[in-house]
Amino acid sequence: MSATTPDPAPAVRSRSAIRSLLRLWPYVRPVRGRLGWSAVVGAVASCMALLIPLVLKWMVDGPVSDHDPAGVWLGGGLILLLGLLEAGLFGVRRWLVARPLAGVEAAMRADLYRHLQRLPVEFHDRWASGQLLSRATMDLQILRMFLAFPLVFLVVNTVTVVIGFAILFAQSWLLGLVLLAPAVPLMIMCSVFETRYALAARRAQDQAGDLATLVEESVLGIRIIKAFGRHRSQARAFREQTRGLWRTEIRKAKLLSDIWAVIMTLPEVAIGAALMCGVLQVSDGKLSAGTLVAFLSTALALRWPVESIGFLLAMSNESATAADRYFEAMDTPEPEVAGAPDGAGATYQDGLRMTGVRFRYPDAPETGAELLRGVDLHIRPGETMALVGATGSGKTTLTALLPRLHRATGGRITLDGADIAELPVKRLRELLAVAFEEPTLFSATVRENVAMGAGPDGADEADIVRALAVAQCDFVERLPDGLDTQVGEQGLSLSGGQRQRLALARAVVGRPQFLVLDDPLSALDVHTEALVEAALREVLAETTALVVAHRPSTVLLADRVALLEDGRITAVGTHAELLHDSAAYRHLMSGADEPGDTRPTDTPRAPHTPLERSDAR
Repeated sequence: MSATTPDPAPAVRSRSAIRSLLRLWPYVRPVRGRLGWSAVVGAVASCMALLIPLVLKWMVDGPVSDHDPAGVWLGGGLILLLGLLEAGLFGVRRWLVARPLAGVEAAMRADLYRHLQRLPVEFHDRWASGQLLSRATMDLQILRMFLAFPLVFLVVNTVTVVIGFAILFAQSWLLGLVLLAPAVPLMIMCSVFETRYALAARRAQDQAGDLATLVEESVLGIRIIKAFGRHRSQARAFREQTRGLWRTEIRKAKLLSDIWAVIMTLPEVAIGAALMCGVLQVSDGKLSAGTLVAFLSTALALRWPVESIGFLLAMSNESATAADRYFEAMDTPEPEVAGAPDGAGATYQDGLRMTGVRFRYPDAPETGAELLRGVDLHIRPGETMALVGATGSGKTTLTALLPRLHRATGGRITLDGADIAELPVKRLRELLAVAFEEPTLFSATVRENVAMGAGPDGADEADIVRALAVAQCDFVERLPDGLDTQVGEQGLSLSGGQRQRLALARAVVGRPQFLVLDDPLSALDVHTEALVEAALREVLAETTALVVAHRPSTVLLADRVALLEDGRITAVGTHAELLHDSAAYRHLMSGADEPGDTRPTDTPRAPHTPLERSDAR
């Protein structure tokens, strides 16, 4: 198992954090009113803290100098009232944004999930599941925290600093200039920090996605890991990835500590210098003691808004990276949704027809040959066609083109004359059902797993019971809760044969007009296979079907057989005709060492030939 799953997203690149965050506007727009009011309330709350130094100035220059206890008590009461107002307003600010921003996160996650469901299989083949999972969870949490805290406080703290410095300059322009002196070096340091932190933040988030992929693969593949004794190598891979993530997080922490050291040191030095200048001015009679107390109190009240710059910039950069990662997945275009094609309402029956179908995987080298090089095949209405071929001939790929899991790179596939490339997805799913060789079940009940194949209208109890009977799923009656038994993640609480039979039941429950079966009986024993084949004949008699066959017994379910070689259909006919006319077919059916071996094989051999073990793709 691979320790690291590649992420196809672009590498860290130079980008504008503001431009990245502005892409959140469509989601923020519905709650912009609450966000705006939360910023206003936060700014007013911060201004309460700036009024306290003015009260102190009045107290020092008035009641304290005049030895007036009543004035001191009044000033103390005013300071207490301002403190309570500040705390209350910050509570209101949090209430304003908590619920709406949780809704923003939910809406973004729902859009991402919906988009991922609509993207073609090629996208999911390229992207690691852990990378998508980290974008749908961790990155969206980071964005919600940004909207709730850094976004609002960047506005609040900016307003607070502007108003605070206005108060400082009103009290003493000289001391104000002393405090303002560190502004230029701070701006330069923050610019350098922003660039470096953005790179580290992106690397950490990508590494977290890789780690999530490794954990997911290890959990899903735990049987393989244990069976082959690979737990130590997987643990090593886990340690290596966690160590890499740890190093990146330490790098982030170091950058943050550096900027915090600068941001905290320069203002402290400036306040110390202002204190010395202020004391000299008070001793010279140029400044009152109350004014100096108010100035220093205001400067201390501005410490948090100034010192939080590094923290807020770090969160903003991390959020911009999270937005980039989110929109990397969202920017992948969905397949075009077709309208009703010409002839969609036609009543003629043409069956399933492939004309000049070609296909190359997107990641395959352009110089290499196509996997399918011009497939021509016609399955007549009500006919069952078996598709056979050697390992790697493209059988499973061809069946994946029919439900449009992959899009053909050339040629045309029609269902009763309607081009599947133009059919709306909903209509295509109504017409055609698929049972894959590798059955996938979901963490749901047996009933829900089977009914999933019935389409949007669902299936009644009779349909489900019939489908289970066709697939010989009598084992369901022995499950603890029957149809309502939870099968567990990936259906791993069931045997391979049981999972395959449930997948077959899911394919036939909706009585599809077209049915595609990719070696549907490969995991069944001989006796169960015979029972399923007998029941399946009744279903195949009512539909047009393409069956990928690896076993000779499965071939006998079909009316005709198509042989796929070198990306083309090279022979079509009944089983007996192909045995007589095609040496390649005889080779597949007999397990001969050479395709030229022409010994007669009118009766299929027992299912132990190389054909049975051939790969589906």
